Amino acid sequence: MTILKHLFSPIDIGRMKAKNRLLMSAMSINFGVDENNYVTDQLTEYLAARARGGAGMILVGGAGVHPTGLELPGLPALWEDGCIPAMQKMVKRVKTFDACFGVQLMHGGRQSYHDQKVAPSPIPALAVVKGVPKELTVEEIAELVAAFGDAARRCREAGFDFIEVHAAHGYLINQFLALNSNQRTDRYGGSFENRIRFFLDVLTDIKAKAGADFPVGLRINGEDYADGGWTLADALRLAPILERNGADYLHVSAGIYGSRQLTIPSMYVPHGCFIHLAEAVKQVVDIPVVGVGRIKSPEMADRFLKDGRADIVAMGRSLIADPMLPEKARAGDLKAIRPCIGCCLGCIHAVLALEPGGCVVNPDVGREYLMDKDTRAAVARRVLVVGAGPAGLAAARLAAMRGHRVTVIEEKGYVGGLLRLAARVPGRGEILDIIDFLNCEIERLGVALRLNTPLDNTLLDELAPEAVILASGSLPDMPIIKGLFTTAMDLCTVTEVLDGKITGDRVIILGGGQAGLVTADFLAEKGREVAVLNRKRHFAEEMSSNDRFYLRERLKGDRVHLYKQVAVKAFLDDGVGFTTDGRPVTLEGFDTVVVAEAMAPVRDARQMLDGRDLDIHVIGDAKEPRNLMLAQSEAEEIARAL
Repeated sequence: MTILKHLFSPIDIGRMKAKNRLLMSAMSINFGVDENNYVTDQLTEYLAARARGGAGMILVGGAGVHPTGLELPGLPALWEDGCIPAMQKMVKRVKTFDACFGVQLMHGGRQSYHDQKVAPSPIPALAVVKGVPKELTVEEIAELVAAFGDAARRCREAGFDFIEVHAAHGYLINQFLALNSNQRTDRYGGSFENRIRFFLDVLTDIKAKAGADFPVGLRINGEDYADGGWTLADALRLAPILERNGADYLHVSAGIYGSRQLTIPSMYVPHGCFIHLAEAVKQVVDIPVVGVGRIKSPEMADRFLKDGRADIVAMGRSLIADPMLPEKARAGDLKAIRPCIGCCLGCIHAVLALEPGGCVVNPDVGREYLMDKDTRAAVARRVLVVGAGPAGLAAARLAAMRGHRVTVIEEKGYVGGLLRLAARVPGRGEILDIIDFLNCEIERLGVALRLNTPLDNTLLDELAPEAVILASGSLPDMPIIKGLFTTAMDLCTVTEVLDGKITGDRVIILGGGQAGLVTADFLAEKGREVAVLNRKRHFAEEMSSNDRFYLRERLKGDRVHLYKQVAVKAFLDDGVGFTTDGRPVTLEGFDTVVVAEAMAPVRDARQMLDGRDLDIHVIGDAKEPRNLMLAQSEAEEIARAL
């Protein structure tokens, strides 16, 4: 019997019975549709993988009910009957795994990525999407109400078990609800009763066209976290009204584009960050309430249910990272769950850049329909992996899963490489979750791990590998700048600082990328004054915008000073002279310089390997210093090719 008895207990939602209380949130993944925006096998197999993994309820994310409301170009369309056959095919495939399958209906309003945006009022979005939307006429409002109802009817005809209406996150319905986006003076604006009218009209039309017995969930904001926006008090007033008008569940989330708390928060934000909103709404309704917000631990999800803070728990990114999370949790195999690390790089940053969504820790996302079901290699080989950082461990794991006999060697006395240092800065310890997972995996798979073991000819003779994967990582690169090597200030690298090297009280960091900013945060928390010199126009461009948002907020104190578009003239004995945006600046009275600008690959062992008849692959930072997402993807590609 599972130890997570609350999470894995069934629940009734209207006429629908879900086998457990885990809902896969609708997520705009931005892939898997054809030229008509009808769903394809790519999206179907992505969702089928999550259904196979045991989620009780699954939602297709962000389906547009009207051409003016397609939030992203790669999302499903529901505005014509032509979408139904592809949806029927998807339903047949996904429902073989005993999951309740639904669609989220939405209209992006002013937060849509096109130039035909419409909204209650001609007020642009606070952030992300540019452009002033066209104000809807009363006749156009009626057309959109009908579009929601027609879309719901198509979903029922396609065989879906339920739908969810997206009325949160700053999209069209939320725009009608909030005073800061709705300044109408007709029956759809002004008073609370008028501002909720569009939402209620939508719900009435859906019930009329899809049937009163067709389960309808509503996703609402508990808080917009924006000045003049929707509040928890508003949500508590609205929730009973929605219940009386036929809602079968309420899914309580938060945030809009440009809010103080992001809808998709990064690793800086505590797990379960929005559960208090669901808990509050649960006190005023009798229908099931869904809690959400950085819930990646099945134990936490079970505890929220046990404590009565929600009736259902929604997970999104955690099920992108590991589709099998529910089944692993049900079996009590919690260490085998591949963890979301909250970096937001593949799942949201790529999507907001209008690229297909992905996942840093799971390179298979979006490729499920291409994956060979038989993953075993035709011939087992002896494989040596040099380096136990994230790339090396990922390659070793998949190579072992494919049946190869794998040995990993590491010069240091620990696994994780530079990622272990990166996890030491404030708010970023969650990065180590992927290392812990990979380390457990190679142990489970019987991979031989040798720490404190450099590569040499004696070892090569002993192991006699047939293939070598060189994942030896990178080290900071030292720039050539006038005065840098003759300054009286202490000179060190970012890795030395994060590894515990003592620094002075006033520190210059050369480099405004992710490494430079997180090091500034690390030093500021220890009481140092820090000046960051960034030669580029933007800071930490390699981070996801959501992750960078929280880091930049942390750096707004008086201990960190940021300079961009810097041209360094010379380092002085106690400072530096430079221009920033063409303006000359001289900093004096500093005692330390930290180089955090660029990394150089470490692949010295390649020369030793070249003289042997070996199948050699160089991956990760040893090939070229890049982000974790590319390193993990490259590692698995090489392992599959062996």
